[in-house]
Amino acid sequence: MKIIDLSKPIQYNQNDPWFMKIKVKHTTHRKSRWFVRFLGLPLKLFPKGFEGMAVDDIKMGTHSSTHIDAPWHYSPVCNGEPSKTIDQIPLEWCYSDGIVIDMAHKPDFDTITVKDIEEFLTREQLVLKEGMIVLIRTGRDKLVGTKKYPDLGTGMSADATRWLIDQGIKVMGIDSWGWDIPLKYQIEQAKKTSNPNLFWEAHLVGIDKEYCHMEQLVNLDQLPYTGFKVAVFPLKIVGASGAPARVVAIFE
Repeated sequence: MKIIDLSKPIQYNQNDPWFMKIKVKHTTHRKSRWFVRFLGLPLKLFPKGFEGMAVDDIKMGTHSSTHIDAPWHYSPVCNGEPSKTIDQIPLEWCYSDGIVIDMAHKPDFDTITVKDIEEFLTREQLVLKEGMIVLIRTGRDKLVGTKKYPDLGTGMSADATRWLIDQGIKVMGIDSWGWDIPLKYQIEQAKKTSNPNLFWEAHLVGIDKEYCHMEQLVNLDQLPYTGFKVAVFPLKIVGASGAPARVVAIFE
């Protein structure tokens, strides 16, 4: 079995946006010895070779680093019913055959369309099957850790997102910072054109159609287009709109 990690490391990065910064505090073995003494074990009864327990504290948002969004993230209701939170997502959605849709040729701010996807599938003689996990490769994971990562890249259109769902796809993901085109660009264009339908157009497909998407994937360039499984099991955070996940591709 071969496994390829598709997840960013969880660590502090000064270039992350302020609302997505991750803080990790590491407590060394010797510094934690006080805790054992606090529990009542005298120093003289410490086992031979016991240096203490290394422990860590993590402060991060549910949408920081590689993560999966639940329908609740997009809207409190989906097709008139209460949207699922991340702990309500069926685990069967989270493990399936994977397929890479290569959109690395798309320039920054040029939205991925249904035509783009259909032309790729036809050219590569690939077929989407119900329940597959679709991975959109943009190549923008090369910007991970830089200030440019949130502000550059392509992204999915509402129509392309809706089309994937209509093919029976419940889980999809992208190696850009977000599922839509960059957030700042969306806002600039919405203000410039006075168009209220531009902002978060792909996310908001979730108001009518139930689906989940992953953001900030990495290493999609290491995958063939098909022939692998994808596992994307999120942390079971009750009531949450999303969760960090260790996303991997598995070659059996």
